[in-house]
Amino acid sequence: MTAETSRRVLLAAPRGYCAGVDRAVITVEKALEQYGSPIYVRKQIVHNKYVVQTLEKKGAIFVDETQEVPEGAIVIFSAHGVAPVVHEEAAGRSLASIDATCPLVTKVHKEAQRFAGEDYDILLIGHEGHEEVVGTMGEAPDRIHLVDGPQDVPGLRVRDENKLVWLSQTTLSVDETMETVDALKERFPTLVSPPSDDICYATQNRQVAVKQIGADADLVIVVGSKNSSNSVRLVEVALQAGARDAHLVDFADEIDEAWLEGVSTVGVTSGASVPEVLVDGVLEWLAGRGYEDVEIVTSARESIQFSLPKELRRDLRAEAAGTGAATPRTS
Repeated sequence: MTAETSRRVLLAAPRGYCAGVDRAVITVEKALEQYGSPIYVRKQIVHNKYVVQTLEKKGAIFVDETQEVPEGAIVIFSAHGVAPVVHEEAAGRSLASIDATCPLVTKVHKEAQRFAGEDYDILLIGHEGHEEVVGTMGEAPDRIHLVDGPQDVPGLRVRDENKLVWLSQTTLSVDETMETVDALKERFPTLVSPPSDDICYATQNRQVAVKQIGADADLVIVVGSKNSSNSVRLVEVALQAGARDAHLVDFADEIDEAWLEGVSTVGVTSGASVPEVLVDGVLEWLAGRGYEDVEIVTSARESIQFSLPKELRRDLRAEAAGTGAATPRTS
């Protein structure tokens, strides 16, 4: 790259924390303040390495299964949601549970409950093994069929082709999901769609934003963790939008300087579980290599906020009233 080459950064907006992630992270922080450490968290509260490490330093203990939590302790369920059996396990161990499931994931759970109750077979579009998918399927395991893409459609076997509905994981690519929906509708013409889009507003907004910067960028850097579905999707969407190259990094020091060869425009965005401090680190890294001109590309404005879980709100109110609730009630 010559010295005369213009170097700039296109910074996507919106990016980073969505309302559900913000709520989940604050839930752990407030619980630690309210009840003291340790606070146990089942699975990663959100899929971001830095966030998990930061909360661990404050006293949170992350476990994979409910059985790892000592009887009678406090456990927080992650933003991705859990199956009903997990609540039953927590109750069986006399755990005081706080449910930090994103309200938009809870909406999908309620849709699964309703359609299963009306004797529909449910075609759930999502990735096998993802925590959100595991939780949703647990709402009606005998009625839900997982569809991981158009390639799964020919092999589907359902009870009644005239009583079918599709639902989806909230963090998928919008375009990819609709490709699967089109394949499903071609095979099952009477397939019912959910009452509202399951893919969350934040996922859609971040994908629209990365499409805008991807079309004009030589390189797109997405800040996010590899186990974050929505962050991985942003890399794919950037490439589909026309970016010559795109990479996912947790931290600025993971950027390879070789990626900048011949690059005049770098697009930068971050997944919905990424704090802004990590984006700042990437911008500082780029500025140190001549990419000081930063242009914010705004495709939407977000104002959605979710209230804290009811268990935590109740105890915070009790403390403010002077009744001094010490722990949430057991499940």
